[in-house]
Amino acid sequence: MPYHLVIFGASGFTGQFVVEEVARTVSEGPKGNLKWAVAGRSKQKLEKVLEQAAGALSKPELRTEVDIIVADVEEPDSLAAMCKQAVIVLNCVGPYRFYGEPVVKACVENGAHHIDICGEPQFLEGMQFNYSSQAADKGVYIIGSCGFDSIPADMGVLYTRDQFKGTLTALESFLTVSSGPEGGCIHDGTWQSAIYGFADSHKLQSLRRKFNHKPLPTVGSKLKRRGTLFYSNEIQQYTVPFMGSDPSVVKRTQRFLAEEYQETPVQYGAYAGIGGIGSIIKLMFAGMMFWFLVKFSFGRNLLIKHPEFFSFGLFSKAGPTRKQMEASSFQFAFYGEGYAEGEDPSQGKPSSKIRTLVQGPECGYVATPIAMVQAALTILNESTALPKKGGVYTPGAAFAKTTLIDRLNKHGIQFSVI
Repeated sequence: MPYHLVIFGASGFTGQFVVEEVARTVSEGPKGNLKWAVAGRSKQKLEKVLEQAAGALSKPELRTEVDIIVADVEEPDSLAAMCKQAVIVLNCVGPYRFYGEPVVKACVENGAHHIDICGEPQFLEGMQFNYSSQAADKGVYIIGSCGFDSIPADMGVLYTRDQFKGTLTALESFLTVSSGPEGGCIHDGTWQSAIYGFADSHKLQSLRRKFNHKPLPTVGSKLKRRGTLFYSNEIQQYTVPFMGSDPSVVKRTQRFLAEEYQETPVQYGAYAGIGGIGSIIKLMFAGMMFWFLVKFSFGRNLLIKHPEFFSFGLFSKAGPTRKQMEASSFQFAFYGEGYAEGEDPSQGKPSSKIRTLVQGPECGYVATPIAMVQAALTILNESTALPKKGGVYTPGAAFAKTTLIDRLNKHGIQFSVI
């Protein structure tokens, strides 16, 4: 293979930061080196991204040493040619519901592993439904949601379970995000994914029925779902259920580990802090407008045209500045319970508790590239620790037996027991 990694969509908003992260970590590749290339539709834009990375990292060699592959989602032959040259494709082209499947298909057919940073459950679960057996036959690993969605949550659950002395039965996570004096925002691409995700939520339900899963057994007390808006004593602020892909991804991981290794599935609830009363009022307004508009195509067009207006500045077409990114961070606080060693899970309620933290830098464009690149390096360096056969996997299913958590710890995404 000419390349260990090919970054597809390298000139997109997130792609440019993945390029920089790969350039920083070349010494962590197999035998201390990493051969990589960038890919996308426009040669000029890709040259510009390498130029930019060369400047930002003071690595002038990036201008000449990194190859450029021209590939387009609309042209299957170009995708096939790209996949034939890569051990792993890092796919940064979203919204994945529109552009993701042709890349997965090309990877499976041409023997390249595929990592994405998708937070859209419909795409993630759809790929599992459509390509799992084909990927297994080919020995290809298709691993979705390897960014901030959903590595911190999925690996955080596994970390907490491994640190717990006994049998962990239930876990809740509380996400808080802080930004510096400059504020922060999220690039428009994520906003679009959210709009289409809400508009299509009925499709996700029918896809889930097709899997025909048996319900996972509940061990210990049944985890109660909390309200739509409540004051959390855990994080001392108003809190809502977390809208992202974490609950879907964690559930798929727990199912895999239960079916594959007979491990006790952990029940999981995900919540996000929104702050004080001012934030609640904003969120309620934005939420009501969003729910109303997302149901109609004219409404969706309005939402897509004016992300800043309808999200109170949370999303923007320009994305955050580097200064905003440097001052931002996230924290997941996990609160778990279970049976201590020697307690009999069939007798009485779990009495043992655990608290853990996963903390890291700005979610979207600092933590996401770190998580994605470390996932790729784990595949390259620890292939024997991956599941026995290829397939479409969550991060937790793919990396449960690897040192991914240690790798993340060394790169600023920190896992700790309180």
